[in-house]
Amino acid sequence: MLLTEYRLDLVVQALRSALKMEHPADAVLRHFFQAERIGSNERALVAETLFGVLRHRLLLEHSCTLDDKGQATARRMALAYWVRFGGYNLRELEPLLKAKEAEWLGKVKGVAGEALPLSIQAELPDWIVDKLRPHHSEADILALGLAMQQPAPLDLRVNTMLANRNEVLQALQSEGLNAQATPWSPVGIRLKDKPALNRHALFLTGKFEVQDEGSQLLGLLLAPKRNDMVVDFCAGAGGKTLMLGALMNSQGRLYAWDISEKRLANLKPRLKRSGLSNVQPQLIAHENDSKVKRLAGKIDRVLVDAPCSGLGTLRRNPDLKFRQSAQSVAELNEKQAAILSSAARLLKQGGRLVYATCSVLHEENQAIVEAFLATHPSFTLVPAGEVLRQQHIDLAMGDYLQLTPQLHGTDGFFAAVLERTGT
Repeated sequence: MLLTEYRLDLVVQALRSALKMEHPADAVLRHFFQAERIGSNERALVAETLFGVLRHRLLLEHSCTLDDKGQATARRMALAYWVRFGGYNLRELEPLLKAKEAEWLGKVKGVAGEALPLSIQAELPDWIVDKLRPHHSEADILALGLAMQQPAPLDLRVNTMLANRNEVLQALQSEGLNAQATPWSPVGIRLKDKPALNRHALFLTGKFEVQDEGSQLLGLLLAPKRNDMVVDFCAGAGGKTLMLGALMNSQGRLYAWDISEKRLANLKPRLKRSGLSNVQPQLIAHENDSKVKRLAGKIDRVLVDAPCSGLGTLRRNPDLKFRQSAQSVAELNEKQAAILSSAARLLKQGGRLVYATCSVLHEENQAIVEAFLATHPSFTLVPAGEVLRQQHIDLAMGDYLQLTPQLHGTDGFFAAVLERTGT
């Protein structure tokens, strides 16, 4: 695409807002596009540059120190991104450059990444690297960081209430889309590109939903049966709720709980498309809401998709690594422990609970589960690998489900399967 002063100015305006880190990057972009009526080419350039800068922010900030100006302004970050990662050469940028910028950008192009500190190579702030180091080698941290710098594919989940995977897959392929079956989820489809599907006939008729394959595996770990009583404790907009309902063939009772009225409102149109009739969205005030007490000891399956740092989703949300902190993770740990403890009260003897996050940090995952088991002797950890084998999923796992983009092609996910074996 031809770069012009007008297009550079649009990019700089959007970046100035995003780099403040006051709001999620996708919200910044949405508000920017609402305010600026621009063409599709300009929208694509702004979105690609904004997310690209956030993915490579640490290297770009380092690059901005290579001349005597030394400031990581939105303009310099955009120019450095285009030269280093955007596929543009200096000759194409020349009409836009001020004095000495060409000389500086020449240095940016020549930065040797492998000589930089691990945090810059991995594009993970120091506080994240410090938390990963006790449990991972430097090579593993670098591999994780490099994988998180790549854009995520688009995964779909076929709604088995209304269609089967082959039917949807063939329909998408017949339209020229690069669609393949996902390797582990039996109801997943992966699209190499990211076509806009929100007006696709199969989407509008409820035959598929957008859902990462890792998220789909959480539902298969819970494995609800027809006529079960099930609670999705932190349902949000209901992506996993809809999958659980389909696994139950719309039978039994499925409570979708959340503390956010807005998130539950977002579930309603999805629920309408899905064809499910066994889902009951309910607002709760907190994890000790009276609804929890009323159903204590009566539930067969509970999914706790706990609020977390979201650091497993950096391919989609690269701003999270700058918007989270060691302090915010410590605050989340308190919530995670409280929610798990409260949700566990719902289970009847023999019932199953899956605790899950989209984080890659030990303290949001294994540490929460280990502390829970130490104080709840009536619960037993069931190896996730064993449950996957029972579901005929050929994915090697040990005690926990631990997914990473570099090994599994999914977002980073963690899950533990707990069963109530005592009273």
